Amino acid sequence: MFSMKIRKRKENIVIEEVKDFLLSQTLECGQCFRFEKLADEEYVIVANNKLLRIKQEKDTLTLFDTTKEEVNDFWIHYFDLDKDYKQIKSFLRRKDEKLRPVIKEKWGIRILNQDFHETLISFIISQNKQIPHIKQLVENLSNTYGKYLGTIDGKKYYAFPTISKLGSLTEIQWRDLKVGFRAPYLMDASVMLSKRRLKANSFFEYGSRIDEKYARNILTSIKGVGDKVANCVMLFSLGYTDAFPIDVWIKRIMETLYFDGKDVEKEEIANFAKKMYGKYGGYAQQYLFAYGRNHDIGK
Repeated sequence: MFSMKIRKRKENIVIEEVKDFLLSQTLECGQCFRFEKLADEEYVIVANNKLLRIKQEKDTLTLFDTTKEEVNDFWIHYFDLDKDYKQIKSFLRRKDEKLRPVIKEKWGIRILNQDFHETLISFIISQNKQIPHIKQLVENLSNTYGKYLGTIDGKKYYAFPTISKLGSLTEIQWRDLKVGFRAPYLMDASVMLSKRRLKANSFFEYGSRIDEKYARNILTSIKGVGDKVANCVMLFSLGYTDAFPIDVWIKRIMETLYFDGKDVEKEEIANFAKKMYGKYGGYAQQYLFAYGRNHDIGK
């Protein structure tokens, strides 16, 4: 884990000398929805049936009321702290000079390693929605059908529903959660998950990930899942770091920065990203997405 130091301080775990990571940039770049900001660089996070209060001060993280075992076994990997982002950013800066100011500003983004079924359902919900509304819908789903995990600062937190629970929901129950036209898509995906027709290890063969194109085809076979949602699921939960999700925002950002403001097809942008960034496409996308939204590029 490079130069990081992990030690216990009372009931908390402290990680020192954390490099290339900023909590706010990582959580608020559109890749996850189960977090709540308490103060500057202090958040509550719900992930994989775990509840965590975490705070960052410079290069030090404090993870409250947890154990060293849980930090080593889960949170280090969840935050991708065991990966060398200095090398990743160095490659991207050399490859594309336009990324240099982008990475300089958004230096602290890391790609989270999230649960597959939660990521799939959450990004189906996310279609044509702004992030605050997505967070609200995912929280309502969890509060209604998930397991109680604990209370922090007077607020109760619930886990994302289990696969079996999601598979038991009717279309009416989905619609009661105000997910609108997505209800039949969410039900279809949930049934596939609950009947084990679709699972995380479906994307691995003989210990290696299956071909990116084949993985995308599996995901887009689900009703209501297009290339954008499939790429998000691949990048944020399955480790396909070459996946390059293209939504309206990233399309406009790419057109502005790389295509002289011209309207181009998403396929052309995807081909450009694959040729330019290769296996680091997902990292480039996250830096560009966060930077572009922050500066209203292409708006």
